[in-house]
Amino acid sequence: MDIFTKCFVFKSQVNGVKEAGRYFYFRKITSAQGPEVICKGRKMIMLGSNNYLGLTEDPRVKEAAIKATQKYGTGCAGSRLLNGTVDIHEALEAQIAEFFGKEAAIVFSTGMQANLGCIQALVNHNDIAILDKYDHASIIDGCRLSMGEFKRYPHNDMECLKKLLEKYSEKGKLIIVDGVFSMEGDLANLPEIVKLAKKYNARTMVDDAHGIGVIGENGRGTAEYFNLEDEVDIIMGTFSKSLATIGGFIAAKAEVVEYIKHVGRALLFSASLAPPLAAAASRALKIIKEEPERRQRLWKNTKFWLNGLKDLGFDTGYSTTPIVPVIIGDEERTFEMCHLLEENGVFVSPVVPPAVPPGRALLRTSLMATHTLEQLERALDAFAKTGRMLGII
Repeated sequence: MDIFTKCFVFKSQVNGVKEAGRYFYFRKITSAQGPEVICKGRKMIMLGSNNYLGLTEDPRVKEAAIKATQKYGTGCAGSRLLNGTVDIHEALEAQIAEFFGKEAAIVFSTGMQANLGCIQALVNHNDIAILDKYDHASIIDGCRLSMGEFKRYPHNDMECLKKLLEKYSEKGKLIIVDGVFSMEGDLANLPEIVKLAKKYNARTMVDDAHGIGVIGENGRGTAEYFNLEDEVDIIMGTFSKSLATIGGFIAAKAEVVEYIKHVGRALLFSASLAPPLAAAASRALKIIKEEPERRQRLWKNTKFWLNGLKDLGFDTGYSTTPIVPVIIGDEERTFEMCHLLEENGVFVSPVVPPAVPPGRALLRTSLMATHTLEQLERALDAFAKTGRMLGII
């Protein structure tokens, strides 16, 4: 059998969806990732981006990247271990550690690599990682790369988590959870997770990709929101959401970070984060500290959008964050509504199984601090129009 057979079959399937006008992935955007974008030659209201604070277009962030390019060039041409560590990396790591109140931090080239490198390094033969079933795919892949076991419990099911901790009491245990779940916008039950971790001698790791800059009084994420910053052992984050660029980090005790630096294969065998990206992340983090009003505008927009959808009769699940799902259930109607919204100038992302459970297909919407109320009102009008056409509301 030709190993490429699966590729030819898949291409045929994708082409059929494209010909039907129901393919909404890899859409080409020809503008900056702002509250409005140019897609397919048309201006659309962007409700599918993770640019929560609107910093990808901030002139200060862009200027920091330009200056770093002028000083360091566009890349380091090597891994952090060998020739790829420059002073800007270490300065950013110190800045991250200070912001999150941890002893140390290590920067990776992407958020996915941060999860892969950290989990692969820490979870060894006699260890087990315990995950929420809604955790991000990078966490699962990190577990697959490790030498240890991993088990998943139903979403936010603390009784099942307790049973797993009891069952594997003799193993080294790492509970890994998204702080903000990326598809449905709800929060991990972090207080109960930390409580169980202490009782059963487990460590905790929070992937706060969607919480940093968004959740907590100072934007330090889910642990700050629950007043558990000193109790969570590892904070993982990305630069590709509120921090306006690309990259990732792990913040933890100095001994843990030092171990990951020397054992995490995703760090050791990848080229280091390009200097302009490190500079952009550093400047964005500074803005997050200095301008809480951005976060306040984001939450004002979030409440307006969430209440508007609910008033129209849409099912928004359990979201309490700027990630607001519109749960439709049926896959075909989900794609049809995405198509109609696109025709009405609104960019959203369809999410169907296996990314969500069967029967829970949804449109993922997300807010930015830089959305205007006028843009959100227009988007609500489009949702009302298309939702009624399809009998969803």
